[in-house]
Amino acid sequence: MPTATMTTKGQVTVPASVRRSLGLEPGSKVQFIELPDGRCEFKPATTPVEDLKGFFGPWSGPPVSLEEMNEGIARVVAEANR
Repeated sequence: MPTATMTTKGQVTVPASVRRSLGLEPGSKVQFIELPDGRCEFKPATTPVEDLKGFFGPWSGPPVSLEEMNEGIARVVAEANR
């Protein structure tokens, strides 16, 4: 199991094997999740869009085109900026 040592500034170098495993590159953001049992999880802060499939439950309507999605987004942004 890879380990790392924290510096006096609170910095830790993520071991190369962990960086490779998580697909981390210079500039990557990571997220720390505090668990109820006192442990902490560490994971990339970005999520591939494929992982979001089904996030809001199954889609029961007809397929939506990219143009319709863009129109919907523009409508919401316009309403938010009123």
